[in-house]
Amino acid sequence: MSIEAKLLHLQAIQNLLAPYRYLYCVDLEATCDEVGVHESLRSLVVVPDQMETIEIGLVVIDLETLEIVDEFQRFVRPQINPTLTDFCKQLTSIQQSDVDGALTYQEVGDELRTFAASYPDAAWASWGDYDARQLERNAGFAACPSLLEGVPHFNARKWHAGLYDDRPKSLKQTVESLGLVWHGIYHRGIDDARNVASIIKEMLG
Repeated sequence: MSIEAKLLHLQAIQNLLAPYRYLYCVDLEATCDEVGVHESLRSLVVVPDQMETIEIGLVVIDLETLEIVDEFQRFVRPQINPTLTDFCKQLTSIQQSDVDGALTYQEVGDELRTFAASYPDAAWASWGDYDARQLERNAGFAACPSLLEGVPHFNARKWHAGLYDDRPKSLKQTVESLGLVWHGIYHRGIDDARNVASIIKEMLG
């Protein structure tokens, strides 16, 4: 990609963000299941259409300074499949005790709206569109507003692919390809959100 094309793409991203003071970098973890290579064929305990949010991690970037100014992290108690699968626990490092004592999706939404009131004029970004779809799906299960209802969403993975003229990579591959240091545990909501914020700061800086 030429320098001119890269600058044009960066300007386009900056124009999208111009109306906002803050950007929430968000990552979700959800109930899930997968048949292991050493397992006998079986039905999935959690099918994709019934995946429920079990953690939200959110990092606030002040778009005027590109500094991280706050964080929000909550576990969420699933309702349809309240018992986590072994696959889910191994993938995310989230344990049964973390979600057993957690608030419901609706209750976490109430807490998040109180938190977000301190950071108005905001948009949110995630690594891909999965997180936006998951929030809407979970809102349907809970018959309540989405956790980020009314806040515009952007796909940071597409920003990176356009800016670096590259095929979209996994979050961890992208952090490493930019020469950044990976922080925390992969597939943990708050850690992944911190790393999304790191990528976005690198792109915009």
